[in-house]
Amino acid sequence: MNVARDQLKSIIERIERLEEEKKGIADDIKDIYSEAKANGFEVKAIRQIVRDRKVEKSERDEFEAILDTYRAALGMLPEFRNDGEEGLPEHDGGD
Repeated sequence: MNVARDQLKSIIERIERLEEEKKGIADDIKDIYSEAKANGFEVKAIRQIVRDRKVEKSERDEFEAILDTYRAALGMLPEFRNDGEEGLPEHDGGD
């Protein structure tokens, strides 16, 4: 029974160490974002770029195409607006 207890204790201690390291890394990342903001960079945009770089280009392109389709349908893209009106076409209610 001692072996199982020792293994469990070792596992928990390793997790606790990694959690501490993770907190330290998170604090370092926060400091870097603060530095970027202090240097005049838009942190929200940097965060988005970091997220985007984690995704495969083909997957990101597909998602962007979907967003553009939705934006066009809502009149949010100037080249797709009808007569300067925003929004989806009127729905006649019949499905």
